[in-house]
Amino acid sequence: MRNFFLILLISAQFVSAQEIVIKSLQTYLGDNEESFPVIDYNQEIEQKLTINFDVATQNAPNLIIVFKFCNQNWEPYNNIFLTDPSYNTEYNLWLYELPANVKEADYHYSGQFPNDNVHFPFSGKWKFFVMESYNRDNIIAEGKFAVIHKSKIRLRPNITRSRSENDMSNNSELGRTLILKTDFVLPDTLYPNLIKGMEIIENRKIEYPYFINRDFNTENKFVDWNGSNRFSFLIRDVKQGNNYRTLNLRNKSKYQYPYADAQFGGIETSNFYKFIREDNQGASIIDSYNSDDAQYLDIRFRIRPPDEVKDPVFIVGSFNNWIVAPEYEMYDKEGLLSLIVELKRGVYDYQYVTAEYNNDRISNIDWNILEGNFWETDNIYHIFLYYSNPDKGGFEEIIAYKKISSRGI
Repeated sequence: MRNFFLILLISAQFVSAQEIVIKSLQTYLGDNEESFPVIDYNQEIEQKLTINFDVATQNAPNLIIVFKFCNQNWEPYNNIFLTDPSYNTEYNLWLYELPANVKEADYHYSGQFPNDNVHFPFSGKWKFFVMESYNRDNIIAEGKFAVIHKSKIRLRPNITRSRSENDMSNNSELGRTLILKTDFVLPDTLYPNLIKGMEIIENRKIEYPYFINRDFNTENKFVDWNGSNRFSFLIRDVKQGNNYRTLNLRNKSKYQYPYADAQFGGIETSNFYKFIREDNQGASIIDSYNSDDAQYLDIRFRIRPPDEVKDPVFIVGSFNNWIVAPEYEMYDKEGLLSLIVELKRGVYDYQYVTAEYNNDRISNIDWNILEGNFWETDNIYHIFLYYSNPDKGGFEEIIAYKKISSRGI
């Protein structure tokens, strides 16, 4: 019996020490891969958050998913009144083996939440963490979503076209902007002085929101309050950009395994003056895990930017959660900017941006200089209203949510 427990201990150490890589992580609602990850309990139809990913590893690992309630800055609360260990963890994830044709990953997971094991009792921002059950200090992957509990507040957003008065560039196209205004009436059960602010997320750019602070008005972001229960939040100079470039890897003759160029002809150029008609509002649509053709390809992106673009160029898209990161900086190869990204067969939105390095941090991201800025662009704006709830030690609560499209304004 003693030797049996020793074998179990050695086995557990071996499994937790193996390298585990999460690939193609997606979060969306139900079966709609294009949907934004917001569970809105104000809807008549029950909504479930879907989490999908592939796993690359030698042996089937024992994985868990831990869910944590967060503040407005995505920092998990440590307050014991806001955490419930009994209903915040999905144990013993069931992993499906991928077809033998898929060499770059071994298993697939798909789950929907809430369920019998996981509840979301608070309205606000949430994060989930994929980790080994043996080693919770090692977070393998993480994701973000929002939960909106039932609210009596009706947000009334409105979008109008405008022109930036502060844009000093020589390109009039960059002066095309929007004004987003949102009105609402606060019910008597809530206190006006506890209204914190409003956050606006464009498509799926969760890491780069607009925030209108109730207590800090500027020329372009400000709040009107009638001293009672009527509010109006307004933001100016919102550039629409362009619809995203789209990469469809489902054509096996065009994108042959294991290596291909992102676009036919291999080299892309600036879209500053070229309007793109359709995209998926920043989402990925990935082929089914049990398809023999759902392989991973090394996709080479190449672009020849205009001579006047001197800052570093990055590729950003649905495959990296629209995060401008150093590992996605394009590098010069034979006079072109190039980067190879491993992608599973499917459809991806992406674009090229410029940015600067400031003390090893990426700053001054320019979303428009290589993609253009058009009033005709179809963007979805997700609007969240924050309230400083004093209950349970205090937390930042989302008390209203609304999405609005810029199509047809």
